[in-house]
Amino acid sequence: MLRVNVVTIFPDFFAPLGLSIPARAAEAGSVEYRIVDLRDFTHDRHRTVDDYPYGGGAGMVMKPEPFFEAVESLGAGAPIVLMSARGRTFTHADAVRFAGGNELTLLCGHYKDVDQRVADFLATEELSLGDFVLSGGEPAALAIIDATVRLLPGGMSDLDSARSDSFFDRELSAPSYTRPPEFRGHLVPEILLSGDHKKIAEWRAAQAAELSDARRPRRHQG
Repeated sequence: MLRVNVVTIFPDFFAPLGLSIPARAAEAGSVEYRIVDLRDFTHDRHRTVDDYPYGGGAGMVMKPEPFFEAVESLGAGAPIVLMSARGRTFTHADAVRFAGGNELTLLCGHYKDVDQRVADFLATEELSLGDFVLSGGEPAALAIIDATVRLLPGGMSDLDSARSDSFFDRELSAPSYTRPPEFRGHLVPEILLSGDHKKIAEWRAAQAAELSDARRPRRHQG
């Protein structure tokens, strides 16, 4: 079983874990979610989790103490991941790695930044969804959890479906079509209706390569 710990000031943000694939994986006994309220590890009556930055400047910085105490209360070990715009971009390979482990802890920042000591001395890695800034780490954490638990037994009813996804041992996947064969004058490619599985596989491989060259050129070309 994979135990997923999330440290956040917005526990309600993770209600979607009770839906769809994340819920099915939990019901199958493949994953357990523990959502920890960071404010439970503050020691003042206002439950303060942030303060002004040393050196001045705009915005508020999240304090290190609550993060350290929250993780210590969990007894969590690596990987401990800080959601950060400065982090390396999360990939499918990370999801596979996390799905193969026993525990994953995600630290969600908010406000302007998180005290750097959390990144340096608590987190084992920093991850980002891309070159943009979110209002907090919660949406990124949800995305990482979803990408990970869908690979666990019981998450998806058909794991072969996951193996044909984009980024699963390949770059982008080929386009998909379903019934009806004609919709508002738009036709499904004839090759997909041919029943010739060899030619269909060749078509899909060619489409995947063409899309990868066009949309992920640096990755696809090495």
